[in-house]
Amino acid sequence: MRVLCSSTLIGEFFVIGFAGLVAMKDDSLAMSTVWWVCGSAMLLSVLLCGTLTRPGGVQLGWALQIALIASGLFVPVMFFLGAVFAVLWWASVHYGRRIDQVKADWAARQEAAQASVGPDAA
Repeated sequence: MRVLCSSTLIGEFFVIGFAGLVAMKDDSLAMSTVWWVCGSAMLLSVLLCGTLTRPGGVQLGWALQIALIASGLFVPVMFFLGAVFAVLWWASVHYGRRIDQVKADWAARQEAAQASVGPDAA
């Protein structure tokens, strides 16, 4: 799960940065505010890569997805991109957990097969 979710978060890092460049062109938004918000979100996306296996890591990822969708209020294309990344996040979590379970089952079967053959067979 960690690899898939981290890949999604790194992709979001770049999308948030590009959205910041687009938001800078809006005269009603202060450049310092845009970069403070975008910089914080970019930092969060990178830091979340390291917290995915800890309690609350996936939930923080969902909070980031909601924030990305909400950023569409300032950069309208982010409604679409935020929704795309929310779907990618769901798929990363869902299929990542399934892959982790399959890997664990395979490792258990391999260990059981090694145990049944015995240590002298190797």
